[in-house]
Order: sequence, then structure tokens, then C-alpha cells
Amino acid sequence: MFSLPIDTLKTDFLNLLSAHHMIVEAETGSGKSTRLPLWAAEQGKVLVIEPRRIACTSLAQFLAEQKNEPLGRSVGYSIKLENRCDEETQIVFVTPGVALRWYSENQLNDFNTIIVDEFHERRWDTDLLVALLNQHNQQRLVITSATIEGEKLARYVGAERLQAKGRNFEVAIAHRAGDSRQLPDSRNLEQKVRAEVESLLDLDGDILVFLPGRKEITQCQSALAHIEELIVAPLHASVTDKQREIALNQQEKQKVVLATNVAETSLTIPNVVAVVDSGLERRTEQRNGKTTLSLKHISKASARQRGGRAGRVMDGICIRLYGEHAALADVTPPELHRETLTEAMLASASCGHPLSELSFLEPLPEKSFVQATNILRGMGAIDESGLATAHGQRIYPLPIDALYADLVTRMPQRKLQEAMVDLTAVLATPASLYRLSSNEEALEQLDKEEPLGCDAEIAIKVVRGDVLSGVTIDQDVLKEAQALCQQMRAVFELPELSVASRYSHDELVEAIASLHPELLFVRRERRREALGNGQMEVTLGRASRLPDNIEAALVLDTHSLPGRGVKQTLTLATVTMPVRLSLFEKLEIGDWVEGDVVCVDDVPHIELHMMYAGRKVASKKAQAQGEFAIKPLLEAVKREELLPGFAKQRHQQIEHWKLYQSLDKSSGSPIQESLTFDSWFTEQLEILELTDVSELAMFSADDFPFEGIPYWEYEDFAAMYPFELYIGDLQLSVEYQPMKKLVYVVYKSGLRKGDPKRWELPRWAGWRVQYKKASRIIDIR
Repeated sequence: MFSLPIDTLKTDFLNLLSAHHMIVEAETGSGKSTRLPLWAAEQGKVLVIEPRRIACTSLAQFLAEQKNEPLGRSVGYSIKLENRCDEETQIVFVTPGVALRWYSENQLNDFNTIIVDEFHERRWDTDLLVALLNQHNQQRLVITSATIEGEKLARYVGAERLQAKGRNFEVAIAHRAGDSRQLPDSRNLEQKVRAEVESLLDLDGDILVFLPGRKEITQCQSALAHIEELIVAPLHASVTDKQREIALNQQEKQKVVLATNVAETSLTIPNVVAVVDSGLERRTEQRNGKTTLSLKHISKASARQRGGRAGRVMDGICIRLYGEHAALADVTPPELHRETLTEAMLASASCGHPLSELSFLEPLPEKSFVQATNILRGMGAIDESGLATAHGQRIYPLPIDALYADLVTRMPQRKLQEAMVDLTAVLATPASLYRLSSNEEALEQLDKEEPLGCDAEIAIKVVRGDVLSGVTIDQDVLKEAQALCQQMRAVFELPELSVASRYSHDELVEAIASLHPELLFVRRERRREALGNGQMEVTLGRASRLPDNIEAALVLDTHSLPGRGVKQTLTLATVTMPVRLSLFEKLEIGDWVEGDVVCVDDVPHIELHMMYAGRKVASKKAQAQGEFAIKPLLEAVKREELLPGFAKQRHQQIEHWKLYQSLDKSSGSPIQESLTFDSWFTEQLEILELTDVSELAMFSADDFPFEGIPYWEYEDFAAMYPFELYIGDLQLSVEYQPMKKLVYVVYKSGLRKGDPKRWELPRWAGWRVQYKKASRIIDIR
């Protein structure tokens, strides 16, 4: 077997493994992902946890070939929708999600050694798994990383450290940007990549291009298709076995590998001498209780990792498509610190441990913890102690986010459950299932075939095999979505996809909205392309078919794009369902607020408006009785139809009382800044339980005294601090700012041209006095 840099650690590794956990620090390309599992297998069964599916399948295939065995005998893997191992397999590669589900079943007791590879990526599920294994402490734990604070991690799990160096050559760094501070940008990315690849064709070696996702890889494939002497090889989570083999092995002709960040550390690609770095990646984030893929700028640490891939076999070059001084973050924050904790909390609870009882490398954010607790208790997925309920145990094993699992499980009818399963299968597949044509005639025909303008409706029809005009389907994504769909239909004992039941669009919308009203968004009145739900705002994506005359929608999936600054993001709504505003009133989603008092057939009524996310979504009139009778009485008094002069008098007394307090004349009583005539008189009416005009007509102003300034002081205080002044025909209002000892005398009306004189005003000893007329402010001396 050929030699690798990690081989120098074999003796120490085997000596330590029987009695110690280990932290193995080794650069990408050192051989840690292929050698350590074989060494550990000498002491029992090994579970290897890789951050990505493609790493699991590739590494398992490679080791099986090295052992000259069929895949699945002594080396195998298990990933979502695919299993190539059995009880006799000695080395099993799995993703963190699979490992967590196996832990929830038997604490991984079938394995002697657990190897957590590429820990530096700091995925939430990897961090959680290490926390669980650290507390369980029944298997030998080996954590590997290319870039990690080894000493800190060793203290955390009580481990020994081993370090090995990789093979590194010099890598020249070049930046392609008009401004040294220019951030990575996805615009015209395929043209930029084509230009750089064409400039590197004379090199004696292959080219690796880092792109954020499958969409950009496909675009760049098309842009490079004209170069006949070049093999263009995509590399992402969903490539075929043949595509993966081409990407990971040296070919007869020069090759360019178009890869996501799977090639950053998880896989070693031979013969690479040049790297083109877009500076972009797609990262999973939790938004509004569900997983969202966001387009983000990479960190400086990731940029170093990407550049280093050009220096594995000889001196190389890394071309960065952004400025040398671009404001990138130093490191990518751990997912547990940049996402909500909903998935982690449910996983932990289902594994028998409240999340609050686990110890992590860094403390969990309190705000995110509280938010996740509220979400999962709202679903009924965890109990007061933080452990999973029966419902939580049911939704956790499903290979989808907790939000979607909750929706699927609680659909009120089986036909709606079928539709939700099919829709969820599309939403849970990272890549786009379809794209819309730019041909107007095709889109017009699509509007006839699917007139609702519903993205979810199209997704369900496509996954069920319907052919729609103007819709181009990605067959690989469709295959993955249909496989997930069939798997979940089997779990819920639903009919086969080929005989899917018909369903009502309105019933599905109502069911989703009633279970998760936070998914309801309303349009902004002025910015029609923007929608909000009171907590976040989204913008309709260019491919959205939501009709212009629809004021509300369910937003079932979003995608985030980087803004101009480091922390700015634009969240696009990518899958929507149109919603009638009447649904808000039907489901009582929103807050009723009182409006104007109106008369209907001479009977007082109060206008009520249902508000949601700052928008009026429903209105109705209620007779002014009971709880709705207070406002008509209040308005009648303010209009002086009842108790004439009372409202103005009490308003002045209240304002004088607040001023009196602020001048510290009330023996330390708290200042009631929020007190108004409306709030005070409403309280009086409620105390007396007055709900009818005829009842209030029996009372006089003296029956509603305001307990403020002592009556023996009030007359002098009011004369000293008036709120209105009349100087000839000049009418003035007076505003007081006690903290600044400042009085504003404000012009209201009058023909007098000259400013008021100081001697014409109250004494106001020790106060500064200013006169305001329109935008003009002068001191009165």
C-alpha cells in the first residue's frame, strides 16, 4: 500500500486507541480519512461520520477497492435513501443525521470506535453527536480535523492529541477584482470562470473551481462546453457514480473539476495545480423554524483551505474572484451559533437527553435556545422536561426538517397528507426540481394549466409525473425527490405515488396555515414585491408565480443571497401558495383592533380591524355593547356630546400632573408618562361598568375626579405653567421640557407680526424660553 503522511502516526494511534479518546490534526490530503478507519478496525467495529453523502460513498468505495472486496462486505456506508452495509460490516461510513438516528435507537452500541471526520466544519449535527458521545462515554471517540483548536477540543472530550503534516507546495495567490475591497459576487460568474479557465489551459495539471452550488456548476459546464481539449467534471452531492469517478481520478486529458465546498476538505482530488475560487458557498440556516440554503461569502479560513488544494502535488496558483482586502469573516461560525436550535433540540430530546443537560464546546446562545423550546413545545414535540413526546419521537426519524415532519404528521385528511408528503419531498431536496421557461407563450399556457399561480401546486404535479408547459424538469432531482416521496408514503402507509389522490388546494392551504400560522405572509402595501409575517421579511423570487392581485401567501421555502455588506442578506421566497385574506378571519390569525365609531340605523357600532404584520387583513362592525361599548362613550365625551368641557379639563389636569411629577414636587411618586385622558377615563368607565350612553348621562363631571395635584395647589400651579397663552390676537401653545429646563412657546394663530416679548409671558424663573414658528426657533430674552 502506498505511503501517506498520516502513516507516521500509526503506532501511536493504535497504542492510544485502547485507552484514550483522540484528536487527530492533519491537513487535507494526509490520508486521515482512509487510514484511521482501517487502523481502528483492528480493535473492533468502526463507525465513520462524514459531513457529506458524497464523502461517505467515495471513501467507502475507495477502501473496499483497496481491500479488493465488494462494497458492503467489510466496508460500507449508509446515507439518506441508500444503504450498503449490514450487521457484519466492520467499517461503516455515515452522515451525521444517520448517526444521530442510530444513536437514538441503541446509543451506537454496535460499534467500538466512533470516528468523527472533518469536525472543523462545525455542523450542528456533528457538534451534537460529539456532545452526546462525550456524555455517554461508552465508545472510543476519535475526532479528526484539518483546522481546529486542538488543545481546546482535547480538553473538552478528555483526549490525547496526534498531529501529522500534509504535503504542501507553494501556492501563488491572485485576485480578480476592480476594487481590493470587492466582496465575492455571483453575477456573471460563469463568464468569469470561463475567462480564468481559458487562461490556465497551458498548465501541466488539472483545475479545481469552487462554486456555491449545483445551479452555478451547471451554468459553468455550459460556458466551458466549447473547449474540446478539456474534460469538465461536476462534483457535488448528487453526481452519478460515473461523474464522481471522473472528478476524483486523473484522466488522460486535462480536467477542470467544478465543485462545491465538498472539495474543500472532505475529498482529495489528484493532480490539481490551479484553483479558481468564487468566494461563495451555500450554507444551511434555520429561518422561521425550517432549514434554508443561503448563498454566503466564505470565511478567510475557508479561503485558505481552498487555496491550499492547488499545492498538493507541485507549486500551484489560486485565483480568487474577489478583492484582496474583501471584508470576509475570519472563520465560519458553528451552525449551532448561526441557526435556530430546533433540529438540534428535537434530536437531543429523541436521543434521551434534554439539550440543556449537554455540554458543548461553546455555550449555546440563550435566545436561540428559548426560541427552539417555544417552537417544539408549540408542536407538542417535547415536554416540560425537554424530552421528546410521542409526537416528537414520531417526527424525529423522518428524513426531513421538524417543521415539515410536523405538517405531514398532523394533516387532517389522508389526501392532504399525501399532498404534503409529495410537496415536502421536493422542499427537502436541496437542488431545484424545475425551472420556468422565459418564453411568454409557454408561460401563458402554464397559467391555463395551473391558474392559481401556486409554486407548491407545480411542485406536487411535477413529482407526481405530470407534464406542464414551460416547465423544464431536472431529472436527477426528480428521481431523488420521488425516492424520498415513496419512502415517506411507505412510512405513513399511503398509496403509491402513481395512484396519488386528488386534493383541494384551499383545504391544503387552510390545513398548513392552521398548524403553522407563522408561514403566512402578507404583501407590503408600498413595496409589492416584499412580504412580511411580523418577524421576517421576504422578497418574491424572479421565478415566483404569485399573482399581483394576491395580498397574502404561505411561504414554504426561502433562499438567502448576500447583500453588499458582510452582514446583509436578501431572503427570497422561492415556494409560495396564494392565500385569500378571508382565511385570516376564518382562522382568527391576527389581532383585532378598534377603529372608528359609526352609526348603523342610529345604533352606535365600533369598527374592528384584524391586523397581521402591520396589514389590515379583515374588517367588521360590532354593535357598541359590552366590551365594545367603551370606545363610543369615550368618543362621545371627547366630542362634548356628553359631559361638555370635561375631556379638555381632565386632559389639562393630567398633563399638569405629569409636569408636576417631573418637577419633583410629588414626594418621589413614579412619573406616569404613558397616562392620557383616554387611558384614564377608559379605566373609570370600566370600574363603574358603564356600557350605555343613557347610563353615562346620569353622571356629572364631579363624579369623575382626577386625583393628581392637591386641589389647594392646583390653581397656582396651573397659572404658573399654562399650556395655552393669548397675547392680543396671538394664540400660543406651551411645551415644557423639565430635564432641560426649557420652555417652547409655539405659534398657533394670529395676525401679529412681531415675536412675543419676555415680559408678556409667565415668569418661568430659571427656565430658558424659546419661540417656535414653523421651522424658525429663537430665544426670548
